[in-house]
Amino acid sequence: MNTLDLVSYGPVIPVIVIDRVDDAVPMARALVAGGVRVLEVTLRTPAALQCMEAIIAGVPDAIVGAGTVRSKADVQAAAKIGCRFAVSPGYTSAIGQACRDAGLPLLPGTATAGEVMQANADGYRFLKFFPAVQAGGIAMLKALAGPFGDVVFCPTGGITVETAPQFLALPNVKVCGGSWLTPAGAVAAQDWDRITQLATAASALRAA
Repeated sequence: MNTLDLVSYGPVIPVIVIDRVDDAVPMARALVAGGVRVLEVTLRTPAALQCMEAIIAGVPDAIVGAGTVRSKADVQAAAKIGCRFAVSPGYTSAIGQACRDAGLPLLPGTATAGEVMQANADGYRFLKFFPAVQAGGIAMLKALAGPFGDVVFCPTGGITVETAPQFLALPNVKVCGGSWLTPAGAVAAQDWDRITQLATAASALRAA
């Protein structure tokens, strides 16, 4: 898989933080039921790898990737359980090499022109822009479009269902990352219908 292939599945990739393995499969099924198949499960909790493994085994329609990949060990763990892609909050050549060695497609994080150039130097042209709102948001993405006309982005961080269409309207934005699809309150209450509703709304988003 090329990470740019992920764009074809919909306009939003949920950024998921999950604490309980028991919630993983029902959450994933709820997202898929709403039309969201690409799932970025972040390595921010002790249960994250087990959650990904459960989703990969129990929800075959889901395309599971590991988020918050920061080290070679993270890459190897994600590849071992069968993740289809990895997402990093920033970029280093070491992370890129680890992903190539593991055969794991990477969506590398960038926030500045220098970081974009470093990722480009290693062959990456589809990049995460993170933290999107805090790093300059739409204005920054417009500015980056000038010198980097061959680069496209997945902005993530601070984006909401209300602002996502404005990001998606930019020519250099192909998809958005968002945490609003799996709110902590809904997960804690096991309100899977709510998550399906949010996924359905996200799947229907169009550029403003």
